[in-house]
Amino acid sequence: MRLLRVTTVPISLHLLLTGQFRYMMDKGYEVITISADGPEVGEVLKEGVKHIVVPFTRKITPIHDFHCLIALIRIIKKIKPDIIHTHTPKAGLLGMMAGRMCGVPVRMHTVAGLPMMEARGMKRKILEAAEKVTYACAQKVYPNSRGLENFMTQELKVSPAKIKIIGKGSSNGIDVDFFRRTEELENQAITIRKQIGAGPEDVVFSFVGRIVRDKGIVELVKAFKSVTDQLRDKVLPDGSVKRAFLLLVGPFEQALDPLPKDVVEFLQNDKRVTLAGFQRDVRPWMMASDIFVFPSYREGFPNVVMQACLLRVPVIVSDINGCNEIIRHDFSGIIVPAKDVKPLQQAMSTLAEDESRRRLFSESAHAFVSTNFRREYVWEEIRKEYVKMLRGNNG
Repeated sequence: MRLLRVTTVPISLHLLLTGQFRYMMDKGYEVITISADGPEVGEVLKEGVKHIVVPFTRKITPIHDFHCLIALIRIIKKIKPDIIHTHTPKAGLLGMMAGRMCGVPVRMHTVAGLPMMEARGMKRKILEAAEKVTYACAQKVYPNSRGLENFMTQELKVSPAKIKIIGKGSSNGIDVDFFRRTEELENQAITIRKQIGAGPEDVVFSFVGRIVRDKGIVELVKAFKSVTDQLRDKVLPDGSVKRAFLLLVGPFEQALDPLPKDVVEFLQNDKRVTLAGFQRDVRPWMMASDIFVFPSYREGFPNVVMQACLLRVPVIVSDINGCNEIIRHDFSGIIVPAKDVKPLQQAMSTLAEDESRRRLFSESAHAFVSTNFRREYVWEEIRKEYVKMLRGNNG
């Protein structure tokens, strides 16, 4: 069977679906991937797939998108896939349209986040219309969390019969063996703490993701400032003062979702903040922190939260879909309202001063994630869905 997987940019193929293509090839599928060009294409090719470049954009570009649609139609007519499976909004829209126009037998689209949830005005209407076209062209739509499923049925009025969650959620599961603490990683984490100037008694808060507004960075900065002021007033038994540090791992994306100028200046100039940029291996960076904070406004099913849980780093997350399906409040972490500084600051202060609570949370979270989101389980559930859809299409 010939399987075509499409995402807007190659980093989604590489980071969000790593390992899945090789698994499907081992099960007898010929896998072909499509995305815009980018440095991650090389990593995708390492899985043994054939990759085709179509210059998708993540912005609203109707004329350019039309040319990409024509290119997709030509590609699909040439390779004649049995299944087309798309991810990300732009690839989903164009991929499902092209798949339907070309009569691809099985058309599947996975939803791992909806930018329209934070959009307003005309932009929201355009994004909503695009999603509805995508779903109309797809035979089945797969939100990767219960929260997304509820939003799609209630806000977008998608028929429940057209929606299905694979397993317990997540688009790709997580590599439990890779995200395991080791002595080598521990040593790397210690080195990072020394590099940023944090001592054993200090508290390091970490965040991994795009450094943009809708990841909650504005609220995180405000809460961090308050926590820093609180800790400064508390003297340790040896006469020293516990300090707070903020470690941000990920790229700035000022073009799409810019941060306010004062927030950018604080992040770039304050000595307590470390901007690590994009890191190919986030494990030692997470482990260098005492608390992982993820105050995002919207998500599908965030991999970074599961990664922190497996690395036994206690987490604070916002009360949004995905996050609130991974973390159970006050049992395996703390859940706070999105876009609200005060409860975020209170949660950060609470965990900064309670090491035993941090240990309890981290152990509970590790047990839940390692049991329910193992990567091989998710891959096999997706393969089963391919078989089911193909059989249904054939009669």
